Amino acid sequence: MLKIWTDGSCLGNPGPGGWGFVATDGIHTAERCGGEKDTTNNRMELTAVIKALTAAKKHNEIEIHTDSQYVKNGMESWIKNWKKNNWRTADKKPVKNVELWQQLDELASKIKIHWVWVKGHAGEEFNERVDDLARTAAESYK
Repeated sequence: MLKIWTDGSCLGNPGPGGWGFVATDGIHTAERCGGEKDTTNNRMELTAVIKALTAAKKHNEIEIHTDSQYVKNGMESWIKNWKKNNWRTADKKPVKNVELWQQLDELASKIKIHWVWVKGHAGEEFNERVDDLARTAAESYK
């Protein structure tokens, strides 16, 4: 199974932002990062997962490790009701970052995903690496 760690970062929120991911199948490891000049932390968290799943399109089962409760809870529970309510929250407001959620939902519909929450800044090797990638990318957009 392919294992992926993702992270997003934003300097200011909104402000310059970055995303990063590390993917490994236990033999090979790859990492990517990027960013935007004016964005938010949540947008970068979502973008990291979208970029990772896009890069991993030949895999049919993936384990995503994220320190973002926003992404994990969104995909495991909130998104079902958002879709049922025409992309509105429980209090009838439009879902923020809807275009990214829709893109992530489309990608996730084609892959079996196991969502794993990891505590951020707790010394977990790949989580620390994606944090560095995302932060460095964000800094390059200052």
